[in-house]
Amino acid sequence: MKANAGQVRAALDHPRHRLILLHGPDAGLAAELAARLGKAMGDGAERVDLDGPALKVDPARLADEAASLSLFGDKRWIRVAGVGEESVPAIAALLEAERAGNPVLAVAPTAKATSKLVKLALDAKDALAFACYPPSPADLERQLAGTARELGLRVDPLLLRRLVAASGGESAIAVRELEKFALYLDADPDRPADLTPQAFDDLAADLGEAEAGRLVESVLAGDPALLGNELTRLRESGVSPIPWLRQLQRRLLSLAAMRADLDGGEPVDAVMKRHRVFFREEQATARALRAWGPDQLARALTRIRAAERAIMAPGNAGPVLAEQAVETIARAQARRR
Repeated sequence: MKANAGQVRAALDHPRHRLILLHGPDAGLAAELAARLGKAMGDGAERVDLDGPALKVDPARLADEAASLSLFGDKRWIRVAGVGEESVPAIAALLEAERAGNPVLAVAPTAKATSKLVKLALDAKDALAFACYPPSPADLERQLAGTARELGLRVDPLLLRRLVAASGGESAIAVRELEKFALYLDADPDRPADLTPQAFDDLAADLGEAEAGRLVESVLAGDPALLGNELTRLRESGVSPIPWLRQLQRRLLSLAAMRADLDGGEPVDAVMKRHRVFFREEQATARALRAWGPDQLARALTRIRAAERAIMAPGNAGPVLAEQAVETIARAQARRR
């Protein structure tokens, strides 16, 4: 059965299906939904972790795990990462088994809606398939509004918009921030609390543009030492690399557009005015435009986009990939100074 966002969340909160298949490239959303099932099962539940390669070697194992009792008599659930077409026999065996009392959540980041794996879940009565694609800003705002209500938070739409922008459109990051707000404000559905702009600024500072701005400027300036300090600070703060990667990407794209206008003969001041560069950023932008040529900007963008795709892939090295990408760019720029 095909599920929408509301249906899949309801199914995860009250797990009754034999299989919930999350397919599509939004790893952050898939992680958020998996955490939702874990919360519904409870802290004492036993979680069994499998992956696509393991199911390819032993297709019967998934059905066996779904039918097995917990060693400690608690609830039990199975999470399968990185499944693809090689996992079709295992998923089919699960859906055809006589009994399977433990819910299975499978994440298939590369599976398309037309794949055999997804069609198998769509056609099964005891399965749900949900497509995890990055939501539009408006869709994410609506999703976060619902999450805020569940947490007992009353949030102004303008603050939700700020949260979407600050999280780089990553639903999992934004949801974690709402959970942090709710904990700080002691919010609960039975005693709702207002998220004020002041509380937002105090608690979400690590997601703000200014927070990652120094990292972006250190890359553009070709300053590996400063970049190292900023990476350490953000890593210790637990900030995901996705927002600052996307912020750097936006800055490089903006510079590329301005660079094209400069190469067309327009003066720097006119170009910055037309592109609405904030007056406090004019000097840094002018320096970047002098230091970066079209080829360097294109190579940096390619590297940043590749790092983001790699981070979203299953079984990745996480922040290390992002840090390696920006360090390489900063060192190359330092050599050109």
